[in-house]
Amino acid sequence: MNILLIDDDEAIRMMLQDIIEDYNLGEVVASLPSAAELTNSLLALHHVDILIIDMLMPGIDGIAAVSQIKKDFTGKIIMLSQVESKDLVGKAYEQGVNYYITKPLNRNEIVSIIRNVSEHLRLESFAQNLQSSLASLTPQAMAAPAPAPSPAQKGTALLQELGIANAPGAQDLLDIISYLTRHPGMNPSLKQLFTNVASERPATSDAPREAKAMEQRLRRTIYQAHVHLATLGAVDYTNPRFEEYAPIYFDYSDIRNTMRLIENDEKPSLSQVHINTKKFIFALYDAITR
Repeated sequence: MNILLIDDDEAIRMMLQDIIEDYNLGEVVASLPSAAELTNSLLALHHVDILIIDMLMPGIDGIAAVSQIKKDFTGKIIMLSQVESKDLVGKAYEQGVNYYITKPLNRNEIVSIIRNVSEHLRLESFAQNLQSSLASLTPQAMAAPAPAPSPAQKGTALLQELGIANAPGAQDLLDIISYLTRHPGMNPSLKQLFTNVASERPATSDAPREAKAMEQRLRRTIYQAHVHLATLGAVDYTNPRFEEYAPIYFDYSDIRNTMRLIENDEKPSLSQVHINTKKFIFALYDAITR
């Protein structure tokens, strides 16, 4: 991924570049102290996939700069700011910003969001290539209905929306959904479900032990989704992903408690969050199979 950085604070740009390079998240093709030079020609010249831009800068601010290039820019935009005003955050999203990160920057959040954005771009590229392939078919072939996405494809897209497509337990969740899809109507205990899924893996010699490890991975992964949605809600309570997913996968009171911690600049921990693994798994299963 080609990444363009714009922030009037050189220390922020250097920190972002270090994170991007340390975690192999892409290549920083340009690092600018001002949005004055930001044009679609510049973005095209550097083949920019991801633009990371500060909201408040001398001269032209981030929101104004984004509004000028968004119409012709097909990449993704991540906005940085110390401002937590819901009005300004809402305005940023209206102008085409895809993600909003509040300063001071958190390394884990930066890594997670850039990975999520990169995965979104890869999925969009795949869809565009698929459409191009379909367009080249004969009219008779084109008349045939396109195949519905598989549960695995739907599951991957949904995990992306929940911010956990690259989490340690993402594959466990996909394997569990696959198992439940092949055994409709089952309502096993979590222990039995994990053991059954583990026993189907060719490399597993000790299914109960692997089931226990799976349980721990899932708790951390579901916790990551919880924090991801709570962060979206803390920044913008009207965020459509927060409004749609938070009440389905988590108890509102738990999400709200985590939002308060984030709003008070406190870091939530796994021990502070009630993880209802079964609720999450079967909500995910219902969303994928409906």
